[in-house]
Amino acid sequence: MKISRVTVEVLETPVELTYVAAGNAVGSNWHVLCRVDTDDDVQGIGFAVATRPTLVNPLARTAQELGQLALGMNVMEIEAVRARMERAGGWVGPGGMLSMAISTIDIALWDAIGKTLGQPLYRLLGGHRDRVRAYASDALWYSMPLEALARSASHHVARGYRRLKLRLGHEARPEDEVARVRAVREAVGAEVQIMVDATESWNVAQAVATGRALQEAGIVWLEDPVSHQNVAGLAHLAQVLDIPVAAGEHLYGLDPFQKTFDARGVDIAIIDLARVGGITPWMKVAAMAEARGIPVAGHVIAEVHVHLLAAVPNGYLVEYMPRSEPIFQNRLALQDEHLLAPQSPGLGVDLDEAAVERFRVEKF
Repeated sequence: MKISRVTVEVLETPVELTYVAAGNAVGSNWHVLCRVDTDDDVQGIGFAVATRPTLVNPLARTAQELGQLALGMNVMEIEAVRARMERAGGWVGPGGMLSMAISTIDIALWDAIGKTLGQPLYRLLGGHRDRVRAYASDALWYSMPLEALARSASHHVARGYRRLKLRLGHEARPEDEVARVRAVREAVGAEVQIMVDATESWNVAQAVATGRALQEAGIVWLEDPVSHQNVAGLAHLAQVLDIPVAAGEHLYGLDPFQKTFDARGVDIAIIDLARVGGITPWMKVAAMAEARGIPVAGHVIAEVHVHLLAAVPNGYLVEYMPRSEPIFQNRLALQDEHLLAPQSPGLGVDLDEAAVERFRVEKF
């Protein structure tokens, strides 16, 4: 079970609808795809996804260089592999590109372990359940006209989703943000739950005013209302608003989560798999949150997050965002508002090698 090879590729996959999110135009998704091979002929895969190409190639090169440090090590000894990579890259860490590069290798290691042992990842990590309640968030962007937004929301509901997340933060007045929520409500009916993501675009005063207007409009989740660095502001919002405040996707490693939790800055913790550093630290943050009675959700990458959220008792919602579907042969199944954790070993998703070849722009 020794690691014999680590390779990294950069893929550019198209999006069906060009959109604007967090101030950036998005026309492609960029994947850093890592493969870890063992001397038992097992290959694990891990990946990170970006919505713009800036620094993607340096990230891939970093993952490739760090991966060479793992050669000859036991694939089962993830903490030892991580420690070696973290020591080597410590002068540019913790966090940042080091954390994201390690995450791709960490995910691939866990996939390889699952394949070696013949078990799906969610079961290896705890197996609390085999499915997770899901929400749809694709094609619900603030750059979309109201009519297109309503049509997209109706499409998700027709597919079986009963929770939708809209992006807000682009309108100057609270009532204009509320108008976007109401347009969706009229399209999907009263039974569908509407969540919103403000993409860290407000100051605290705006967030209080807009948050109160949105809760009156019936939303059930307010995500990233202010900067993740404004922990006091998040804590204030969590205290004065009746709706839960969700945040955390911009945090790297364990320490920022601990400080945010201690400040009572979130009602729901969102963990970004790449920024936190992979599956290994993701599980540690989830345990920290569980000890404080905080539910956890994942940020995109549903192919991995469905396993992680199914594994832990405080797994709350998985975000359906199909950024990686073009590179896989199989897709996650939705049943009764839940995404089902694949039952095949490891991640349970198989690369479409023809698609990988078609979308590859660099290989290291």
